[in-house]
Amino acid sequence: MNAAPNQGDKNVPCQPGVCDYTLDVSGGWYDAGDHGKYVVNGGISTWELLSTYERELLARTGQPAKLGDGTLAIPESGNKVPDILDEARWELDFLLKMQVPDGQPLAGMAHHKIHDEQWTGLPLLPSDDPQKRELHPPSTAATLNLAATAAQAARLYKPYDKAFAAKALAAARKAWSAALAHPDLYASESDGTGGGTYADNNVSDEFYWAAAELYLTTGENAFQDHVLASPVHTADIFSPVGYDWARTAAAARLDLATVPSKLPGRDKVRQSVVQGADRYLATLKAHPYGMPYAPEGNLYDWGSNHQILHNGIVIATAYDITGASKYRDGALQGIDYIFGRNALNISYVTGYGEVNSHNQHARWYAHQLDPNMPNPPKGTLAGGPNSGIQDPYAQSKLQGCVGQFCYIDDIQSWSTNEHTINWNSALTRMASFVADQD
Repeated sequence: MNAAPNQGDKNVPCQPGVCDYTLDVSGGWYDAGDHGKYVVNGGISTWELLSTYERELLARTGQPAKLGDGTLAIPESGNKVPDILDEARWELDFLLKMQVPDGQPLAGMAHHKIHDEQWTGLPLLPSDDPQKRELHPPSTAATLNLAATAAQAARLYKPYDKAFAAKALAAARKAWSAALAHPDLYASESDGTGGGTYADNNVSDEFYWAAAELYLTTGENAFQDHVLASPVHTADIFSPVGYDWARTAAAARLDLATVPSKLPGRDKVRQSVVQGADRYLATLKAHPYGMPYAPEGNLYDWGSNHQILHNGIVIATAYDITGASKYRDGALQGIDYIFGRNALNISYVTGYGEVNSHNQHARWYAHQLDPNMPNPPKGTLAGGPNSGIQDPYAQSKLQGCVGQFCYIDDIQSWSTNEHTINWNSALTRMASFVADQD
């Protein structure tokens, strides 16, 4: 890093006019097929990994040893910390670095994203990327993602690293206060050069999520009051298309339902999850392919595969709450679609199944364009059918496609075949649940 031509992320300036400082924002996960790093997508992905581990500690079929130290092939393995927590911390450390420093006008807020000044082409290793790197303006959504994940981290890392847990909780409190002071700083929908916008101008769900995680970690009345006063708390949040980086209310609801607390009305919270699961289960039973996803008009959304998994996770959580076998069976059936029981007879997970997606859109997993580069590693989830087919390659091959047929396993199809951290985190969580059902 920081060796030419690569610019490195240790001394990154803001976009012109945004700030007059630089930050070390090295580390963390590249978001998708490009070299960008985004706090809002990093947030939902980190939460999903942390919740995968937290479920193992709490659920009736949880087996925490399966996610313990020595279970993953990562550099930190062998340090007496569960490997999945080590992997999540790689991103958490980055998220903490994205917080605006003390003494600055927006201290405590989090920068929305960092990526190249201009779009880069394929193929391109990160070490060969010559582009200038830039911090983009802070946003309320990013700040609340930081508050939520850092608060959750504070309770999960405490047995292994008390200093880091305290640092995370302090950062979460600071982010919460900053978000309350700046509740409507939204990422610009036109800030899409060199990276995605990840624009979101409704942050009531992020406020709810951050308050929930802070409450579950601290038990403090101020956070409990915010949870109970939020209109999101009693809203029907389990929609047909499921939760996502921009729809984070379910992150709060699932944790409030499963992490022990003295929240008034917690039984109703648990009932709301079961009711959401009942609807997804009804969708699954009525669906020819036995999946908990039936979008209106058969119009599959961008990243439909992770929405199918997220709806399945709600069903799986209903099993953890009730112990009723219909929910376990539904969750297990729902994942069959991902591994090949679909209209294309393809497994969307690289390396699994006789026919599987393996040419996902990525600058460095670019074997299709450069034989010297690898395909994505085994276990990489493709985005899946997307009725919008926004990229030119898919448009040239899939005009008039219907539903599940709006997919092509080609590196040029970024609208149907990209890989992202939040899609793979969904697969991680569901795969962990499935592996526990001995």
